[in-house]
Amino acid sequence: MKAADLIAARTPEWTALEGDISWLRAARGRRLEPARGADFPRRYRAACSDLALATGMRFPAGTTEYLQQLVADAHTQLYRIESFSILAWLRSLLVDVPRRTITDPCTWIAAAVFWGLFGGAIVATWLRPEFAVEVVGDGMLANCEAMYAERPGSGGFTAARAGMAGFYVFNNAGIGLKCFAGGILFGIGSLVTLAFNGLVLGTVFGHMLASPVAANFGEFVTAHGPFELTAIVLSAAAGLRLGWALVDTRGWSRAESLRRTAPEALGTAGLATVLFFMAAFVEAFISPSTLPWSAKAAVAIASTALMVAFFIAGWIVGGRAADAG
Repeated sequence: MKAADLIAARTPEWTALEGDISWLRAARGRRLEPARGADFPRRYRAACSDLALATGMRFPAGTTEYLQQLVADAHTQLYRIESFSILAWLRSLLVDVPRRTITDPCTWIAAAVFWGLFGGAIVATWLRPEFAVEVVGDGMLANCEAMYAERPGSGGFTAARAGMAGFYVFNNAGIGLKCFAGGILFGIGSLVTLAFNGLVLGTVFGHMLASPVAANFGEFVTAHGPFELTAIVLSAAAGLRLGWALVDTRGWSRAESLRRTAPEALGTAGLATVLFFMAAFVEAFISPSTLPWSAKAAVAIASTALMVAFFIAGWIVGGRAADAG
């Protein structure tokens, strides 16, 4: 087929692609038409093939330049980076992330693993005290008891509190990062790290709550516990989501499946990071303070209620938006 015949045959598709580009430019901030959006990548790939053919068959210079510009404009629309929008960011944070997190099976798997081992370890320690020694060792238990030998707040607030907040952020972030990064090992790393933390923390909690310093320990961990433990679960859930993308690729390559799933996993991981920061603040300034235990318990209850309301509101609002769409 001659170049002129090819150009004549392909021109309607190029014109259609031009129309798609104009439509996409005008559609920013508005709802896109699914059918037209699905046709656009196909036309873009066809134009790329046409450009390669035009170069090989030495199409007229004007046609080749036209195709180069057409492909460049289509590429920009296909891989465009949206400008930052406060409203879009808030919607993602307050609606998309909580709804996606609470409806993700990985979240419930992570919660079942962590809380199952955490609660089981507490019960096992109460029923069989030597269980704690077998799991974490005498040295760690002795250090824990020595750490909480005095009542929280006995030394009052000190200038070191801000430094301790930084330490807690670093320590908590390290736990969360291990849970999340382990997902790259097909999710196994996240499950192992989560299971380890659930078992060890549950064992320590069980031992300390039955020890002579139980009141001091309970008073210290009450306020920041909800934020911190929930953040650990969410970090592992994000890692599991990454790992599952490597197992069930939905027909894509593993690299492409990971790329497509990463934004969802990072949203959950980002939420976990926020909770870790909140836990670190509470752990540094409220948990060791002179406030009575009742006030610290009120902080824990308020923290739990805030998280529950956050997830429920995101689920309801996101569900309505999905139904409306």
